[in-house]
Amino acid sequence: MKHIFDRLRGWARNLKRQTMVLWFRYRHPQTPWLPKWISVFVVAYALSPIDLIPDFIPVLGYLDDVIILPIGIVLAIRLMPAQVLEECQVKANEWENSRSKRPENRFAAVIVVLIWFVAAGIWGGGTFFE
Repeated sequence: MKHIFDRLRGWARNLKRQTMVLWFRYRHPQTPWLPKWISVFVVAYALSPIDLIPDFIPVLGYLDDVIILPIGIVLAIRLMPAQVLEECQVKANEWENSRSKRPENRFAAVIVVLIWFVAAGIWGGGTFFE
């Protein structure tokens, strides 16, 4: 059982590191537009203090962290030029070694809350615009 928790901790650490690699990537001037926008969306979601599906909802609450983030990270990494990827990995490793606080994206949190309101209005039998 301890082995499983060690693997999960390692996976979570790697996910956090890759999120920071994307953070540095979307700010890199040589990043092409498609991986830049994918990185922006993945980083905004990952650094948002509010999840699209709250973690307290059994099973579904963690699916976004287990499915959406890894798929977005892999897609952005595959589309990234190798030189930019290497530079950003070095920066992410330096960030990790410095033990700096992870940035937050409050704008993404506002977007998530707006999505909740729109979904609640639609599922509630109407829309906000009626």
